[in-house]
Amino acid sequence: MPRRILQGVVVSDKGDKTIIVRVQRRVEHPVYKKYITKSKKFSAHDENNQHKVGDTVRIRECRPISKTKCWEIFVEDSVN
Repeated sequence: MPRRILQGVVVSDKGDKTIIVRVQRRVEHPVYKKYITKSKKFSAHDENNQHKVGDTVRIRECRPISKTKCWEIFVEDSVN
């Protein structure tokens, strides 16, 4: 099964090797047919502590690293 990849903004970098990323999505209300912006925060693993608050990052699913952390920073290198 492929790993999910999400894009969001770093809202906290206070943890060691951990950042909090807010991912926003737009959904249509089933009754009123208006679009609503919903957001969710994910804890992601940042091995080198290189991302700061306000950075736009891409995260992908990985194995559970801690109780709440099962995402990692996704770097698009040519890995073959």
